Amino acid sequence: MTIKKNSAQFVFVFLGMLTAFGPFVTDMYLPSLPAMQTYFSTGVSMVQMGLTFSMLGLAFGQLVFGPLSDRFGRRPPLIASMLLFVIATLLCIFAPNIETFVGLRLLQGIAASGGIVISRSIATDKFKTKNLAKALAIIGAINGIAPIAAPVLGGMIVKSVGWQGIFVILLFIGCALLGCCFVFRESLSTQRRSSAKLKQIFSNFKKVRRNKKYLCYTLEQSFALAILFAYIASSPFIIQNHYGFSAFAFSLFFGVNAVAIAVGAAVAAKISSSQKAIRISVSGINICCWGLMLTMPFGISIIVFEVLLFGLSFTLGMSFTVATAVAMDSARSQAGTASALLGAFGFLFGSIVSPLVGLGNIMVSTGIVLVICAALTAVAAYIGQKS
Repeated sequence: MTIKKNSAQFVFVFLGMLTAFGPFVTDMYLPSLPAMQTYFSTGVSMVQMGLTFSMLGLAFGQLVFGPLSDRFGRRPPLIASMLLFVIATLLCIFAPNIETFVGLRLLQGIAASGGIVISRSIATDKFKTKNLAKALAIIGAINGIAPIAAPVLGGMIVKSVGWQGIFVILLFIGCALLGCCFVFRESLSTQRRSSAKLKQIFSNFKKVRRNKKYLCYTLEQSFALAILFAYIASSPFIIQNHYGFSAFAFSLFFGVNAVAIAVGAAVAAKISSSQKAIRISVSGINICCWGLMLTMPFGISIIVFEVLLFGLSFTLGMSFTVATAVAMDSARSQAGTASALLGAFGFLFGSIVSPLVGLGNIMVSTGIVLVICAALTAVAAYIGQKS
């Protein structure tokens, strides 16, 4: 089969937009959490369940769309996921109560997962080894626009028209990406697709799980993502309720830290050795997490709090890029399945830690969660470098 090619510019922008689905599904929604608590007359933990269930959908949906893309190509599952996203987002706008909304967020997360998992598979189809790391870094930099724009836009919308306006914007984004899917040219030729029957295509999970190097770097990336999601779940309440800033001001703080993630991703690609980049990033993650845990319960100033978060975001950006590139390169022959597990672990861990930061004093519980996840990141990285 001869594959028609899109331009390199279209591929990078399209992949960047697809990987931005995670931040848009989660981050754009963040400034509205306190407002939604009032709107639905419910507690903080119930509102956070909307975030938790969307991440569960983002996790488990990838386990389906990843293997399907290995069997049927990248384009058909991608179109199906975008169509489901549009439907789920439309229904979110008219949710009558918090329980229905949480259920629809699960469906929305499942739909968005297709874009995330398949975008990594497309990058692996088109690039190899060092070029793959560079491609993922460029995509990461493009993706950095999403966390910056999403909460800022979300804060403005919540202030003017309420939380439903956020999902109207997500609906338009979903429609635009659905249109791009029809322009995208298939990146996986029929000769390279899995020949297994539908009932057998998920057997590749066993092969990928036996790959020690892949598994270690997947766990490193997943614990690093858990740190990010702990920050995502706690920061709206810390910055708005504890420090007394507005939803829009919170979105600006969040945007600054998103810039740090994008810069960290770009810097990681310029370091000569992936092992060196991993050591630097993991060390920085642990230093910043310990700094937050030791200072947050004692009335840390907003300036010190933001400096530590900026440093943490920068080193997380480095870790995401390098760990993802090494993991995907070590499981190239089952790229779709490998991408599925990589993404599923990260969002699964994130869904676990998100409710934990709300237990008791959020300034204490958040720090404890950060330090535990940082230590596990270091352990996974150490074992991965020895394998």
